[in-house]
Order: sequence, then structure tokens, then C-alpha cells
Amino acid sequence: MSEPTGVDTEVVMGVPEVGPATFPWARLVAGLVVLAVAVILPYSINDEPLNIVAQVLYLAIAAMGLNLLTGFNGQVSIGHGAFFGVGAFASAILVVDHGWTYEWTIPIAAIVSGLVGAVVAFPALRVKGLYLALITLGLAVLFPVVTKRFVKGSGGVALLKPTRRQVSSQFPDLSDAQYQYFVCLVVLLLLFLLAHNLMRSRVGRAIIAVRDQEVAASTVGVDVARVKVLTFAVSAAYAGVAGSLSVMVLRVADATNPLVYFQLSIEFLIAMVIGGAATISGPVVGAIFLVFIRRQTDQGTDLLPRLLGVEDRTEQLAPALLGGILIVLTYVLPEGLVGGFRRLKAKFQARYPRRSVQTADESSST
Repeated sequence: MSEPTGVDTEVVMGVPEVGPATFPWARLVAGLVVLAVAVILPYSINDEPLNIVAQVLYLAIAAMGLNLLTGFNGQVSIGHGAFFGVGAFASAILVVDHGWTYEWTIPIAAIVSGLVGAVVAFPALRVKGLYLALITLGLAVLFPVVTKRFVKGSGGVALLKPTRRQVSSQFPDLSDAQYQYFVCLVVLLLLFLLAHNLMRSRVGRAIIAVRDQEVAASTVGVDVARVKVLTFAVSAAYAGVAGSLSVMVLRVADATNPLVYFQLSIEFLIAMVIGGAATISGPVVGAIFLVFIRRQTDQGTDLLPRLLGVEDRTEQLAPALLGGILIVLTYVLPEGLVGGFRRLKAKFQARYPRRSVQTADESSST
């Protein structure tokens, strides 16, 4: 079915909202301001905090990929850390063992992770809901075990560390940290635009239809299995790109800790939920908020512990504090930060309609 002409659509919680056809000037100005701040930021802070911001960017990419699968398509996954690891080790192996230029490994990591995601998606077609979540959970837990068997770094452990030169800046005017930040920023913007356009395309409408009414979607000609596999592959490719970028930022691909990729999977899910599932910009906002809270709870001398009346270091309390904040946010804003803001804006516009709309209504009535 074609969309009504003369209207502007916006995806909120995966459902297109229809409103008057006006150019989104406010959104454009806000986007330009955010972009300007993002460009100026690396020249305003030191390398250490800039490295943390780069981590926020690739975490947002992974959460964005999970959002396509879980938020828009309804397939629950708590194992995307495994695809993150596939991308990380794909880049690390090509750089460390085969001497590739790092930048060329990013698309390879996306392709390899996407193929692995497609392979996992086929058996996952037979299950859904909690059963699918358990399958993906097993994938995240098994990934370090499998990696230890086939990947041997220095010392015979599943750990690969590119040298600083192998991931250094390609521009003499940019420090390594600035260059890594800009690479992460450019990749994030490209994948953000890809997700934005995808969800407003015919394929995007099919993805949402499969989530909302799978049987009805199949009766109108949507190939449900194909849509699910495609979404799973694209989502895994996003996570793989994030893993590849982590190798550049952290200079390590590590599978020695059996729980690290399960923990990453949970962090991707938290970022998606906090920002707002089934919203395009939600994972980015959620990643920023998640890293901020994690930094505050990990450092007892920072703002949040002082506000909570905790003077000593709170490393042991960090998971509990993060969990408590997540519970409160989920209760107060079940649609996430972005979803809550959009609902609030919609209520405000409904209560105080724009004068131009009122004038148009008056002229049409006369």
C-alpha cells in the first residue's frame, strides 16, 4: 500500500506517524548543531576522554544493529556480543597476521559478521521469543570457547594486539586519538543514514510488518523467512563493524574472558532500551547515557556517587547502581529517552497546535 501523499512520516516505536507535510527545520538545525559539536569536540578535549567518546560511537553502532533486529523486527537477541567479536577478530587477524591496512578490514568484518548472522538466522527461524533469546545467549557464551580453539595470539592465547603503527593516524595533522574518533564518527553517520533510509523503504515496512503481524504480512506477499534472515544479517554486520572499530580504538581483540561477549551483549541491549527501541536515534542516545552512568559508577570521586552519598570507591556497587538506574528509567520512560521525548512533543503539539495549522483550517472552512 502506498503512503498518503502530502504528508510527512516519522517512525516512532516502529510505527509511521503521519502529520502535516512541513519541512523539519527544527530537526535539521538540531542535526547541524550536533554535527558541528561532534566535529569541534576532538580539538577541545584530551586524548583520554576522546578515546572514551570513540567507544561510545562504536557501542552506538552495535546497539543500532540490535535495534534493527529486536526493536523493529521483533527478534529477541542477547548474543550480539558474538557478532561483535567476529568483527573484532576478523580485523585483528587481517592486520596482525596478514599485514592488511586497518581501514580495509572494516568492510570485511561487516561481511564476515553478516554471513555468520545469516547462518545463525536460518535455524533461528524455527523458534521465537525466549527460545530465540536462549539460542543467541548460547552463541555469546560459546564464542570465546570456539575462538580459543582456532585463534592463537602471542603466548598461545586468543588475544591479538595490533601495534600502534598498524592503527595509527593516516593524516599528519591528526593525532591517533583524533583520527580514530573521526573514523568512528564517519562510520556511525553512514550506518545511521543507512538505517534511517532502510526503515523508510519498502523493506523497512516489511520488517515492521513481520514484527507486528507475521501471519498478516505473509498473506499479503511478504516473504517472512527472507525478511528475518536479511534483518539478522544486517544487524550482525552492524555489530561486526563495531567490533572492528573497537580493535582500532582499544588495540586488542580478546577472547580470554569467557563472559566478556555476554556482557557486551547485555550492554547493547541496555543502550537500546534506554535510548528507545524501534527509534533510529535511540541507540545513540542510549550509548551516551550508558557510558556516562558506567563511568560515574566506576569512579567513586565522580558526580553520581557523591549525589548518592557514597564517598568511597564504588566499583563493587557499579552493577547494582546501573541496574537500579535502568529499572527507574524503564518504569518512568518505558519507550526510552527518545520515545518519551517524541511522545511528550506529540502531546504538546496536540494541546498547542501551530498557528499556521489553525489558520489553514480557518481558511478552508470559509
